[in-house]
Amino acid sequence: MKKQMKAAVIQRYKQTKIELVDRELPKIKKTDVLVKVAAASINPIDRKIKDGDLKMLLHYQFPLTLGSDFAGVIQAVGSEVQRFQVGDKVYGRVNKDRIGTFAEYLAVDQADIAIKPNNLTFSQAAAVPLVGLTSYQAIHDFMKLKRGDKVLIQAGSGGIGTVAIQLAKLAGAFVATTTSEKNADMVKKLGADQVIDYHRQDFSEVLTDFDYVFDTLGKEQLKKAFQIIRPGGKVVTLSGIPNRKFAKEYGLPWWKQAVLDIASYPITRLEKESGATYVFLFMKPSGEQLVKLTDLIESGNLQVILDRIVPLEQIQQAFDYSATGRAHGKIVLNIDPKVSDQF
Repeated sequence: MKKQMKAAVIQRYKQTKIELVDRELPKIKKTDVLVKVAAASINPIDRKIKDGDLKMLLHYQFPLTLGSDFAGVIQAVGSEVQRFQVGDKVYGRVNKDRIGTFAEYLAVDQADIAIKPNNLTFSQAAAVPLVGLTSYQAIHDFMKLKRGDKVLIQAGSGGIGTVAIQLAKLAGAFVATTTSEKNADMVKKLGADQVIDYHRQDFSEVLTDFDYVFDTLGKEQLKKAFQIIRPGGKVVTLSGIPNRKFAKEYGLPWWKQAVLDIASYPITRLEKESGATYVFLFMKPSGEQLVKLTDLIESGNLQVILDRIVPLEQIQQAFDYSATGRAHGKIVLNIDPKVSDQF
């Protein structure tokens, strides 16, 4: 096995261009596996990390290899690994402290991976872990969605939205979503019951008395969520400001809890006025939940929507495209062209 690998790195926050450099292969711990990465997907959190938007929650050393989820083949296993073996085809979302999937090799804990769905290529599988786990935890862990519930899922044609709509429908909910007119048919096929063209309509003027809102946009769209939520409902956000409750549960020091308490005050006020609950979701890796997603995928109950597959050498163009917010589904990086399109 070679001693160096290609990796996409930044030397500092807000760096304009992502660099492709040679780095040493990662060393594995007792419960780690070493994976030869076939494909990895780009997610909004990768852009936020790159721009330093999550410094309050995450601290990294530079140079920093980017990337959060992946699919690939195990090359070596740690001394205490029992669930996997060399040659296994796996996918996963790495722990927040161990990002770096935009590279030819990756060390990851066995608890954070699962066997890749057998009906997906590596490129398709790489698109699943982060959006799949985020949506699963929002729908099942935080909302506990059940038949008859009404949920608004923002940005239905995006990576998160395309998965969340399907999971919500499988739970038996009534699903409304926002998207552009050109994507309306796509989200309806995924299961959306009501589609709002955000170019022509304001969802807060159309919807009312919803049990849940899954917010992926933040800012003004998050504030408007409290206009449609019923008392006792819940607004789950990925893009809002963490509040004191989250900061305390996350284990942040008191001064960061105080800063976030002040910063989130406008949302806390809306939360109290509406009688709803506000939840900031910071997804946790879970091999066990990935197995559940694999079952849904292999049974044909969960589709994977890809926007495009881009060579690793074009990662900057892929990031620039991701930042436009126009992707329909996931943007995937082809790390190993020899196997990325294989099952």
